[in-house]
Amino acid sequence: MTTSGELVGADPAEVLRRVFGYDAFRGEQRAIIEQVTGGGDALVLMPTGGGKSLCYQIPAIARRGVGVVISPLIALMHDQVDALTTLGVRAGYLNSTQDFGERRVVEAEFLAGELDLLYLAPEALGSPNTMSLLARGDIGLFAIDEAHCVAQWGHDFRPDYLNLSVLHERWPDVPRIALTATATTATRDEIATRLELRDAPRFVASFDRPNIQYRIVPKVDPKAQLLDLLRGEHAGDAGIVYCLSRASVERTAEMLVANGIDALPYHAGLDAATRSTNQRRFLREDGLVMVATIAFGMGIDKPDVRFVAHLDLPKSVEGYYQETGRAGRDGQPSTAWLAYGLQDVVQQRKLIDTSDADRSRRRVLAAHLDAMLALCETVQCRRVQLLDYFGERIAPCGNCDTCLTPPESWDGTIAAQKLLSTVLRLDRERGQRFGAGQCVDILLGRKTEKVVQHHHDELSVFGVGADLTEPEWRTVIRQLLAQGLLAVEGDYGTLALTDASADVLSRRREVMLRKDPPRPSRRSRSAGPRTTAPEALAGPDAELFERLRAWRAATAKELSVPAYVIFHDATLRQIAALRPTTLAELGTVSGVGESKLAKFGESVLTTIA
Repeated sequence: MTTSGELVGADPAEVLRRVFGYDAFRGEQRAIIEQVTGGGDALVLMPTGGGKSLCYQIPAIARRGVGVVISPLIALMHDQVDALTTLGVRAGYLNSTQDFGERRVVEAEFLAGELDLLYLAPEALGSPNTMSLLARGDIGLFAIDEAHCVAQWGHDFRPDYLNLSVLHERWPDVPRIALTATATTATRDEIATRLELRDAPRFVASFDRPNIQYRIVPKVDPKAQLLDLLRGEHAGDAGIVYCLSRASVERTAEMLVANGIDALPYHAGLDAATRSTNQRRFLREDGLVMVATIAFGMGIDKPDVRFVAHLDLPKSVEGYYQETGRAGRDGQPSTAWLAYGLQDVVQQRKLIDTSDADRSRRRVLAAHLDAMLALCETVQCRRVQLLDYFGERIAPCGNCDTCLTPPESWDGTIAAQKLLSTVLRLDRERGQRFGAGQCVDILLGRKTEKVVQHHHDELSVFGVGADLTEPEWRTVIRQLLAQGLLAVEGDYGTLALTDASADVLSRRREVMLRKDPPRPSRRSRSAGPRTTAPEALAGPDAELFERLRAWRAATAKELSVPAYVIFHDATLRQIAALRPTTLAELGTVSGVGESKLAKFGESVLTTIA
């Protein structure tokens, strides 16, 4: 078996085949790798699961010197290094989790040129000791992973990333590659400026993830809706559920466990040991559901996450895309599901209006939210709108809720006028402002205690909205907020008119609204688990696939690594279908490189036999 140290100067395609076990590059991988291997800089934008890591790992192996990877993911460095070591790649990391002895061993390996890749956190570059160590070594390239963290207006800003321009200043002749899974044109420009990569070629892959089905549903009873999704479509699957608050994370995780679903919480309020344990279990065990705030997820390499569910509205399209992109890294059918309602819009608008940010920052936040609301309210293809945000044009996908069940739109001008008139009369005639609930009660003609107390039953608009139900009125309010025809003000989320409201009230503007689809009855929902994977296997092949999964689980436990570090499901499916009887035949399977063939080949053949 060839060691990675013997591949310096090798053709990138040879490294791909012998180390990683793949016969062909995907998309622009070859062009990126040749650019960096040849000593050039690069700015790479590639979706999660698109193969970004290979774009710096292969040049690090093929070039003389050590590839230094700047990564914010301290909690995941151990698994990343384990995965490379299993492939026969010489890798190590330096971070705050190591003791003095462990650091000394890695530092010695680095100085001796016995590593292909060294992982560092960006904070480490602020240490004189780390900078001195790097100055004494032979560096082949710098890779800046999760490069969107450098952008002030990005969704995962890390101040330490602002200091990474020091790499170019101290090592002007060492090539640098910056990589991210999502960035608008403005964010790309900011990355290039802050990292001094203005002259570097930009490689922008397609952001389309066709295996992910995007679905956004009206929020009725979100926890019950989530249970329906998990039981009906993703029974036994690994997935991530995102919540806005720590308290919501805890409550949702407890609810899932109480309903027989293995779930773990993750948020910044948990102690570091609990977070680390829960993350480690999620990566290494099958079928776990992680309920988390957005503090969880960046850099998660688990390939078989079958769903990502949001119980609260994300703050931006970039954040939403990044989070949903953690599903289906293996290319298998997966679900991105979001429950979205009026209170989400009210809450997000209020958070922006009451934040301590300056006016320009609030404008940026509002623009991000507007784009997210437009995605939620569209009657067009979700994927078309999502990719358009990143400057990519595609035809309707046929694999999102609006394509599969096209929503109806209706002329909501009169309904909008009734609602806006209610807000106007409360303000002008009574000098009062109220939230959505009071406005709906007035429109429906309900003589509640609060309505009678404030004499709102005497308003001319009292009872004029009986043609719509309460949920329908809440949908109207939600969409008027989304379209900027209504505003939320103050700590109590009261409704107020905007400059654009006048055009509706004076009949100069028509208001088209999306009709929320009826909630499917429980009887009509699927009661069993999904049948999408393994979709190409049946009978004895499917049985062999399960045996191989059991062997992989036992091997992973023995080696204390995540199961996907051994082999991905896609590789096991190919093995089950091919049923190789020799090591040479097994070596032809995609994902079986020389190191894995030597380490696991005989065990796989025994399992097959």
